[in-house]
Amino acid sequence: MQSTFKMTRITAYLISALAIFNSSAQTTDAPTEVIKIKGHEPHDALGNLSRQLSEQGVDFSAAGGVSALPVMNGMMGDRIKVIIDGAELTAACANQMNPPLSYVSANQVKSTQVIAGLTPVRSGGDNIAGVINLQQMRAQFADTESLSWQRGYVVGEYQSNGDQWLAGIGAHWASDTWSIDYQGAYEQSKSYDDGNGDKVLDTLYESQNHALTMAWRDSQQQLSTKITAQMIPYQGFPNQYMDMTDNQSLGAHIQYQRELATGGQLTGYVNWQSVEHEMGFFSPEKPGMMPMVTDATDRSYKLHWHLPTQQIGAYSSQITLGHELFDYQLDDYWPALAGSMMMGPNPYININNGQRQRIAVFADSDTDIADNWVLNAGIRIEHVRTDADEVQPYNDSPMMGMPNVDATAATAFNQADREQTDNLVDATLATKYTIDPQQSLELGIARKNRAPNLYERYSWGRGVMATTMIGWFGDGNGYVGRIDLQPETATTLKATYQRDDANNTWQFSVSPFYSRVDDYIDANVIDTFNRGTQPSTARNILQMTNVDATLKGISAHYTYRWTQVLGADEWQLRSSAKYTHGEQASGRELYQIQPLTIRVELSQQWGHWRQTVRVEHVEQKDRVDQQRLENRTDAYQVVDWQVNYTRANWQLNLGITNLLDEFYRQPLGGVSIAAQKAGQTQGFENVAGAGRSINFGVRYTF
Repeated sequence: MQSTFKMTRITAYLISALAIFNSSAQTTDAPTEVIKIKGHEPHDALGNLSRQLSEQGVDFSAAGGVSALPVMNGMMGDRIKVIIDGAELTAACANQMNPPLSYVSANQVKSTQVIAGLTPVRSGGDNIAGVINLQQMRAQFADTESLSWQRGYVVGEYQSNGDQWLAGIGAHWASDTWSIDYQGAYEQSKSYDDGNGDKVLDTLYESQNHALTMAWRDSQQQLSTKITAQMIPYQGFPNQYMDMTDNQSLGAHIQYQRELATGGQLTGYVNWQSVEHEMGFFSPEKPGMMPMVTDATDRSYKLHWHLPTQQIGAYSSQITLGHELFDYQLDDYWPALAGSMMMGPNPYININNGQRQRIAVFADSDTDIADNWVLNAGIRIEHVRTDADEVQPYNDSPMMGMPNVDATAATAFNQADREQTDNLVDATLATKYTIDPQQSLELGIARKNRAPNLYERYSWGRGVMATTMIGWFGDGNGYVGRIDLQPETATTLKATYQRDDANNTWQFSVSPFYSRVDDYIDANVIDTFNRGTQPSTARNILQMTNVDATLKGISAHYTYRWTQVLGADEWQLRSSAKYTHGEQASGRELYQIQPLTIRVELSQQWGHWRQTVRVEHVEQKDRVDQQRLENRTDAYQVVDWQVNYTRANWQLNLGITNLLDEFYRQPLGGVSIAAQKAGQTQGFENVAGAGRSINFGVRYTF
């Protein structure tokens, strides 16, 4: 078996090396659109979006089964802006158990767009790593005057590892002026097994998402309304001290577009979402007793004015002006536990009437400055205000003869000036030069800002229990906020060279980047504690702080296509390689940086059949954050195989993930608190990845 793994690793290196010496690219019109856009029909995938977004360069920090946090250019969480049909949603949890991507399932998404680093200012602010833009609304009209049935589908999938069931359903009615579309998804899974056949504790979950879109149009305008609902009755988080015991969400999203008589276009968005979130314990795989409740509301609107093409001398320019307003409110409290001396008699108020409000204006343009040159330039100004009311601990009494550090911390917090304001200025300047029809070069520089979130500023507890309830890092440590945190400011340089073959048989692109982040929000150790009796069970308490940091890296993509070879209609080879390095100005490594990752995929199309073999190699992780007690992980390779058969209204899928049943620990998986708590491990080891799974799916369209 070891020789097989070595051959797999060598093959991945050789094919990726071959990619570096060949070339390809997908040309785009605007210089900052160095992106991959994937549109797909509902039947192409079920479950979360990690597979599709991974193909577009996004890594993921492991969490619950539907709540993994995206990582781009070495940065995770709120540093990435996730936009769904123009709406910017906020994670309403001290552990970010309900991030924006958890509110949509793969079959509900019409298209995805990933822009890393050099994002045009029109694409959104309050981020320094990039933007993930999802289109979920399906406003598709028909040629008939009367509203009539158009199409529908049902799709289901079973995965043997974890005894996982997934299902989706869709229905569409339309006329020439009306469109009604429904997309629903459900999934349930037990805890999965790793490559050694051992259960990875507390990875079970259940989730369902619903979206109903209604749209109306005439010759000049279109109005679309989307109603969303989510219900997650439970979701295990192996790398957190708590689990999700309920998440109920209801949202309303309105989009209005109007063609103006002057030739421009006005686009408006209105968004509202309410979340009721609870954490606690529900499974004997990680038992406990402690409730936590979070209630939050997102409200926002956007107005974007796309001016008609302007002639500036001999050059043409497309200009977008915008105004946006975002209002986010959050209450986070932990009800008292009856009969507990430590967790009572009062509720612990973690964040009381937390407020985060943003108001923004921007101007963005794409200009043809010469025959082969396109320039994107934009500036965005935001004002961010955060505040929170007074808080309280469970009680003011000493704990077993020891000082009550939470009571002292609450007093200091309540006496502090908690209202903070930040003024952010984003700017992007990027150019694309088309060398010839097969080659292009893009260069750009961007200044991006992100203001601290409510938990980074207003998490005030100092005791072990209170601090370990805070943090979305999955490292087993405890965290304390800091009111006077400064916004992060990133200056990013990026270049992309793209080339393809005139016959479209091969494509190649390579993109290096460099980001200097002033006031990067990291954390420093202020205390320690121990969850056991061994040095390996020791953890730290850290406080949020500002530092300077740098991140740099490079990614390369290669595709080659053959037709009519060995009896197949088409063969296609796709490969990518990506490396990221991040450290503080002091030389200390940044947390959760993905090691060198190489992916190779070979697919074959033969009539109604399509077969795909995918190999992923991840190098060992040996650069780790010592203050967060981050673990090193070994190199590993995972092989997946899938075959699809499509005919008429049916599609059948059969696949095996982790074909060789490789055991590995996820470099971005955090530590398994569930395993340590159950006594399965002597210390905090990283969460193991899933072992072999045989998967079967079927889809019927009607």
